Amino acid sequence: MNINTNYDNLEQSYLFSTIAKKVNEYIKSNPDKKVIRLGIGDVTLPLCKAVTDALHKAVDEMGVQSTFRGYGPEQGYDFLREAVQGYYKYHSVDLELDEIFISDGAKSDLGNILDLFGTDNTILVPDPVYPVYVDTNIMAGREVKFVDANQGNEFLPMPDKNVKADIIYICSPNNPTGAVYDKAKLKEWIDYAISNEAIILFDSAYECFISDETLPRSIYEIEGAKDCAIEFCSLSKTAGFTGTRCGYTIVPKNLGKLNKMWVRRQTTKFNGVPYIVQRGAEAVFSEEGQKEIKININYYKQNAKLISDTLKECGIWHVGGKHSPYIWLKCPNSMKSWEFFDYLLENAQIVGTPGSGFGKNGEGYFRLTSFGSYENTVEAMERFKKIFG
Repeated sequence: MNINTNYDNLEQSYLFSTIAKKVNEYIKSNPDKKVIRLGIGDVTLPLCKAVTDALHKAVDEMGVQSTFRGYGPEQGYDFLREAVQGYYKYHSVDLELDEIFISDGAKSDLGNILDLFGTDNTILVPDPVYPVYVDTNIMAGREVKFVDANQGNEFLPMPDKNVKADIIYICSPNNPTGAVYDKAKLKEWIDYAISNEAIILFDSAYECFISDETLPRSIYEIEGAKDCAIEFCSLSKTAGFTGTRCGYTIVPKNLGKLNKMWVRRQTTKFNGVPYIVQRGAEAVFSEEGQKEIKININYYKQNAKLISDTLKECGIWHVGGKHSPYIWLKCPNSMKSWEFFDYLLENAQIVGTPGSGFGKNGEGYFRLTSFGSYENTVEAMERFKKIFG
């Protein structure tokens, strides 16, 4: 029996596991200190009423013989796929129903989609980057190349025609930086992918935070995207489904065999998202659900604005915070990322995420999130100003 030795090439610990260990050690040594967590991107507001009402109704259905559901379709129930289809239509994107696949979250599908591709493909990802993009490919033994995102390009790197890639990861609004591509910049990436006969894996998990109608929520708003892109989205940040688990992946038929291959993969390795969860997800796209989740999204955006305004007041360079729940800042006083993590935890009891955990270009930068409570965010920023104001 041989094991997959590619795992030996991974970092020894997942970034957020390391953070959790450090924070727990600090709390144990300082039980009297209130620690405010603005690190991991987990939501704190509960599911909206439209969703919980739908969940309760679906639970009741499962307890009655005539409405009980067993195995569902691996691609998702039509009622939810039609709701997703209507959401895209509202944003001027036409999709066929069998191009929409319901999943248990974007993170899962971003890894699972790699089943469709050979290990001899070259991967191109921005640096800094969400670790899952890199780690899932290292596990498979693929070559990973990086395109530099930095302060000079405001963490929105553009393609280099001299670099050949087969699979390209793009996240916009970006995790970890909060930077957002406009349509012109995404068109350049689409043209690059087509010229290289490459595929774009487009992570749009944070599209709901975009408030400027000129910025694309979906890559399919741009000509040519259906010929080269698979899109992943999630209800985790949109509607607080981080613990409920539901998302969707779009695999256009223009991509040839990939649509049918994904059907085959899912029917073999996936039993679908639970009926109860899919009924809750359907409610997200209802008129009432859309109203209610916007209240929650605006709550987080208010927190993001507060963080961004504080950083401006302190004269600290940053991106994000406007169309994103993430704020990416340059560490004050030329501190390294983990040095700033320790300094902030020790002196202000604030937890963020060291930028170096997202790649070499993240060194010297730091990520804060707006997913805490408003009260805690206010308190955290008051502490921040006492140190850096």
